[in-house]
Amino acid sequence: MVQSKAEDVDTYLAEVPEERREAVSRLRALCRGELAGFREVMAYGMPAYERDGTAEIAFASQKQYVSLYLMRGDVREAFEERLAGHDMGKGCLRFRKPELIDFDLVRDLLKATAAGPGQVC
Repeated sequence: MVQSKAEDVDTYLAEVPEERREAVSRLRALCRGELAGFREVMAYGMPAYERDGTAEIAFASQKQYVSLYLMRGDVREAFEERLAGHDMGKGCLRFRKPELIDFDLVRDLLKATAAGPGQVC
């Protein structure tokens, strides 16, 4: 999926390819459930979750994978062992197959993010 021009997350989800829509919708539900006090916005063509005007989490359906953006270095460092072996960029956790998304890991990452503010890189 090329960078979306959707103005809201519902429209974004409607654009997601059918084979990924359930997984991406589940990511959204987890974000909305675990990130109390965050605001759901569209930023850089993807759903993002802001606290005090700063995005700390985002997700996207890319061409080859579903990605979860972890913008907090402290959270990534705290989960270094659990993230080992996963396809990771600097701040992006990539899932090449929607059925292989580790939703338990995602939930724990979201809980750690929500626990308190931290430095966004």
